[in-house]
Amino acid sequence: MKRRYFLSGISAAVLTSCRGAGRPRINVFNWSSYIGPNTIENFTRETGIQVRYGIFENGEELLAKVLTGNSGWDVVFPTNHHVKPLIDYGLLAPLRHDALGNLDMLDERFRRPAWDPDLRYSVPYMSTSAGIVYNRQVHSLPVTSWADLWSPALSGKMTMLDAQDDVLGACLAKLGYPWNSTSERELRAAQREAIAQKKLLRAYLNAEVRDQVVAGDVHAAQMWATTMLPAMETAPHLEWVYPREGFVSYAESAVLLRESPRSQWAHQFMDYLLRPEVAAECVKAEKTGPVLRGVRELLPTSLQGHPVLFPDRETLARGVWLETMPPAIQRLRDRLWTEIKAS
Repeated sequence: MKRRYFLSGISAAVLTSCRGAGRPRINVFNWSSYIGPNTIENFTRETGIQVRYGIFENGEELLAKVLTGNSGWDVVFPTNHHVKPLIDYGLLAPLRHDALGNLDMLDERFRRPAWDPDLRYSVPYMSTSAGIVYNRQVHSLPVTSWADLWSPALSGKMTMLDAQDDVLGACLAKLGYPWNSTSERELRAAQREAIAQKKLLRAYLNAEVRDQVVAGDVHAAQMWATTMLPAMETAPHLEWVYPREGFVSYAESAVLLRESPRSQWAHQFMDYLLRPEVAAECVKAEKTGPVLRGVRELLPTSLQGHPVLFPDRETLARGVWLETMPPAIQRLRDRLWTEIKAS
């Protein structure tokens, strides 16, 4: 799944290298722009453990690295629907809960996640969701649903994500079908909706559309909240919508690769990320959704009540986690998406 091509000003090279022969070190591979500016430095200062920190831009890049079983990384951050395949392939090491003293800081929502109910292999880290951003200055009618993105009034001024799970999911939701549908009939109906919408689209774009939305060239876009929120702080004419038909959420988790010879230090790093004050710095810097109790109270007032970071219960009830698809259904979805793009 291609997702969140963040513009971060940092390369995918190592950000913090091992300095000092013989000192403890771990190798961490994370999404770009998904950590506080001082998180790594502060961890090293406190523990003496050096961090070789690398970044990736999409889930396929992560999987390509770790599926070899000889990646060199210790702690990596897959999205929730990639956790089970990594477990099934035998690539993850079981976690020692006795070394994760802050695990009880997880919010109730993340204590028994569907992708790893006993948290045997993963520790939730941050979350985000996909929704709609629109320019209320140039689009007079409010956008409240996925169905609104089929309006001729938005022709040529609208984009959808270049991501099959998000596009097919939005089409399924528009039709009243489950976002994680495994029905071929429902998926083909969703494909027809996507093809019908395509003539209205400017393009399928990810984070690169952000500046176009801010400038007013694009009036509405399907977008990931984490990508859009930093820009919305300086663009009050933009409105975020969690569509009324439902929306998808994603959670990144820290996992320990079975190949890692540095389990003790890796556990220290994961436990450090479970501190509310550490998570709060990440949320402030990157506008990611927290998974811990006690983070909200540590944020600036402007973020504590932010309806995108902290949707109310009614809104949360409309969200679903993206699920791992059975192989045959995933192949079908891949084929349908290829046909959509080629139509």
